[in-house]
Amino acid sequence: MKKSKQDIIISMRDIVKSFPLEMGGEQQVLFDITFDVHAGEFVAIMGPSGSGKSTCMNIIGALDTPTGGKYELYGRDITHMNPDELAVIRNEYIGFVFQQFNLLAKRTVLDNVMLPLMYRGLPMAERVRRAREMLKRVGLEKFENYLPTQLSGGMKQRVAIARALAGDPKLILADEPTGALDSKMGNEILRFLKELNRTQGITIVMITHEFEIAQYADRVIHIYDGHITYDGPVPKNESVLVKSEKKGRKK
Repeated sequence: MKKSKQDIIISMRDIVKSFPLEMGGEQQVLFDITFDVHAGEFVAIMGPSGSGKSTCMNIIGALDTPTGGKYELYGRDITHMNPDELAVIRNEYIGFVFQQFNLLAKRTVLDNVMLPLMYRGLPMAERVRRAREMLKRVGLEKFENYLPTQLSGGMKQRVAIARALAGDPKLILADEPTGALDSKMGNEILRFLKELNRTQGITIVMITHEFEIAQYADRVIHIYDGHITYDGPVPKNESVLVKSEKKGRKK
């Protein structure tokens, strides 16, 4: 199906990001980052440590703002929003899945999944209903009264995914979602994310530094030294991305 402008969820145009240095001046970490993400895509943003991919993720997730350029999320220009406005955007549009799960250790699984719904001001009965529905969706409906410390790493990440889905986002931002898991559990989580994307049309943007993980996506945006060096289908061989690094900035 041909993509249209109406399908664009993320639109980044000439995004630049610099950070001030203690001794004065500033360091630029992103250079003219430009790409779109359409509804229903599964995109991996990939690059080595220090490449700028985490900074790019923070901007996509409305956790930070760019120094220059323009960022639109669902057609809304959020480039210069203040922290309170960005918090509303995050809660309304984005479900987050983090490497370290970010679950509240002393709260039950059900409470953890209900958390984003509390910030939306939903009645308790509605919070419970939706949280239970999401736990069933990830196969953990029998564990709602457990504490996170009683769960395996893979189960914790499923709880985190349920929490991300609770607000009914059209976009999930997954930051190194298998980084704290062994390979078996990691592959299980990646297959689950892939299934969500295929069967429910949820757009997924996944941050990773591993080519094996990026292969679960349909498209790779490779960042190296703050520049996009590759943007296209997942290549069959990582050497394609290595060659793109050597060529430098994508033309």
